[in-house]
Amino acid sequence: MKKTQITIDIELDENHVPEKMMWNAEDGGVEKQETKATMISVWDDKKMEALRIDLWTKDMPVDHMKMFLHQILISLSNTYENATGEEDVAAWMGEMAEEFVQKAGIKM
Repeated sequence: MKKTQITIDIELDENHVPEKMMWNAEDGGVEKQETKATMISVWDDKKMEALRIDLWTKDMPVDHMKMFLHQILISLSNTYENATGEEDVAAWMGEMAEEFVQKAGIKM
């Protein structure tokens, strides 16, 4: 069986706030690529709940965070459709993502 790793290295300030993050994905050809934010979700099958880690550097601009979240919402609608085949619910999720653009004042 083949194994691979995805890692995130985080440099923290004295208050444990992320200052710099680098990620690696050996099978994806990513090595020490800087990022300003990461959101990781894993499914705990025993507790039947999603566990999350949301991190962003203190210098990430708010407008970039809004765009990041918008793209995650779009991605979630695509993932939902691929996982369930429910096109109508996925379309509704996409509409919510576009409404988020308006409400958050995201400049596209």
